[in-house]
Amino acid sequence: MPRFINYFKYLAAVAVLFTLSGCSVYNFTGTGKIDASTFQVNYFQNNAEIIEPGIERTFTLRLQDLIQNQTNLSLTNSNADLLYEGEITQYRISPMTATANQRAAQNRLTITVNVRFTNKKKEDDDFEKSFSFYYDYSGDALPTGSTLTAALEEIFERITQDVFNASLAKW
Repeated sequence: MPRFINYFKYLAAVAVLFTLSGCSVYNFTGTGKIDASTFQVNYFQNNAEIIEPGIERTFTLRLQDLIQNQTNLSLTNSNADLLYEGEITQYRISPMTATANQRAAQNRLTITVNVRFTNKKKEDDDFEKSFSFYYDYSGDALPTGSTLTAALEEIFERITQDVFNASLAKW
């Protein structure tokens, strides 16, 4: 009887491997088959009215990392099949709720990034679009240090994923 169970486990493992290897058109990121081999992310300038130093570099690197981690595309500095470029157009802090003595109980940091995507292999995929997200934090906190780090982490995670979905996953 134990020999039969080992044989069954082996057969089940082989069946799973064949099933997964047959799914070459779909992968877990939802990108399907990408007709490109290279991508380029140009430096995103910070053209917002309020300038927070360094966020343009952080965003550029986060977008590069996301695409590298979720695809088999190679990052290049020029003449890529897929090109991402644009600018940070908004960095805004707004009070969201007030206390009884007319002070902000909660603030919202909103960042908007304008993205131009060019696909040299399939021009129908090209677009220019703004992506925006926000982070709420206590009215007692300043958007510096750990508060700013947490805000940028959450905002850029969402925006870069939205850019990825719009350009490669077609969501």
